[in-house]
Amino acid sequence: MGTLQMVVVILILLLLVKPVGTYVYHVFSGEPNRTDKWFGRTENGIYRLIGLKQREGMSWKKYALSFILTNIVLVAFSYIILRVQRGLPLNPNGTSDMEQTLTFNTVISFMTNTNLQHYSGETGLSYFSQMAVITMMMFTSAASGFSVAIAFVRGITGRESVGNFFEDFVKAHVRIFLPLALLVTLILVGLHVPQTLKPTLEVTTLEGQAQHIAIGPVASLESIKHLGTNGGGFFGANSAHPFENPSPLTNVLEILSMWMLPAALPYTYGMFAKNKRQGWVIFTAMMTLFVLLLGLNYYAETRGNPAINALGIESSQGSMEGKEVRFGIPQSSLFTTVTTAATTGSVNNMHDTLTPLGEITPLALMMLNNVFGGKGVGLINMLMYAIMGVFLCGLMVGRTPEFLGRKIEAREMKLIAIAILIHPLIILVPTAGAFLTELGKGSITNPGFHGMTQVLYEYVSSAANNGSGFEGLADNTSFWNITTGIVMLLGRYVSVIAMLAVAGSLLRKNTVPETTGTFRTDNGLFTGILIGTVLIIGALTFLPVIVLGPVAEYLTLR
Repeated sequence: MGTLQMVVVILILLLLVKPVGTYVYHVFSGEPNRTDKWFGRTENGIYRLIGLKQREGMSWKKYALSFILTNIVLVAFSYIILRVQRGLPLNPNGTSDMEQTLTFNTVISFMTNTNLQHYSGETGLSYFSQMAVITMMMFTSAASGFSVAIAFVRGITGRESVGNFFEDFVKAHVRIFLPLALLVTLILVGLHVPQTLKPTLEVTTLEGQAQHIAIGPVASLESIKHLGTNGGGFFGANSAHPFENPSPLTNVLEILSMWMLPAALPYTYGMFAKNKRQGWVIFTAMMTLFVLLLGLNYYAETRGNPAINALGIESSQGSMEGKEVRFGIPQSSLFTTVTTAATTGSVNNMHDTLTPLGEITPLALMMLNNVFGGKGVGLINMLMYAIMGVFLCGLMVGRTPEFLGRKIEAREMKLIAIAILIHPLIILVPTAGAFLTELGKGSITNPGFHGMTQVLYEYVSSAANNGSGFEGLADNTSFWNITTGIVMLLGRYVSVIAMLAVAGSLLRKNTVPETTGTFRTDNGLFTGILIGTVLIIGALTFLPVIVLGPVAEYLTLR
């Protein structure tokens, strides 16, 4: 029965990939289509308002600079709001101003689409901050990432330019995120998720004790939180909270919301490449890795905690520690796998309580940093590995490698090497550094190998711009706020700029005619090569630290 639940959700996703991917293509292709009639007037009004009279294509450098400067302005605005939120309107509970290092961490976290939360939403933010900063940045960070992904696709598929960032940014909001967020919000409200500006409720329990129940504009935040693969919760318990995620039905809706757009982007890429099989190759590789790691997590959690099982207290339900009874293991495992595969970071169970082998699934998905990914991150990273796979195959047969009709040469491989190496560097170096100082070690709440995993998970989540955490780690300190903030910045912008540079480099090259010796990248053989490239590079990079954490913990418990 548990397996059937997961299979049904995956089948629904498969049915959504083609129509959603086609719609996204029509939004960004520049070709006339029906969406122009629906949204064109609104967009033209926005273009006039921001002074965007000419929407000519940009170079990759100008596109990257526009992306970064826009993000800087939004970060500055958000930082000011959080630092003075006590005196701003829509603060019925009298929430005080946010501390400066926590503010730094929060604005960086939400602008980089990480949404790592070192605060508890219902007590740390006013309603105004939840809407003007958190919800706003959930839209803008998602639209920024989506725009960059489309620009990268245009570059490697040989369009005239990578596009215009501001036009893409507006279209992503107007034609994708705002309509979908409105629809999902209305559905969530109908399924009993709160949407109100009333202050915290004070009720009296049966024992006569006063209890305070936090409420607020939850549904609107919840919708873009998942559609934008953001992950930051209105409440500290995130999607395990019954107000954020009250039933199995809302759970499935949230899973599909955060998975749908990342899963559809490979199909969009295939349409840009004028070869849909190119997109299906990427999607198949993503789904294969996803299913393998989902199976590992589900197997580990249904087997239960080995230490408890050794006492003869076996449960037919498996390990339910940290999980909600209304979801059970199947929907908890699926949510855990989707939220880390799509770099969302939303959680409906506490990852700190996963079994040792179950912990490997979210860690591995974030370490690979390319299985579906967030708004465009997964597609960009999987295409990066595809180019790497073509390059390696070209070396083995002594032929200059080509990808989509363009030669892959030293410049592209140097940029890809930067994008690949920055990820383990900003995970492993800070993890080691945290164990060299009491500022880091003092926050670890579990001794032994699980404490090692707590620290590792925090930096993996930050570097992958995921945002989920091992909540046992006491991370709201200056040390963790600053170090994870820096890791989030590097994890977002270094790889994005490097891959935009790859797109710009390939765009300038002439197309190489296809011959009988051309290595095809649209068949089952290349799917296997792509999966192998991802696993080999991931294993060589991260296997030792996985052994020091979850694997050592598993062997110790046994």
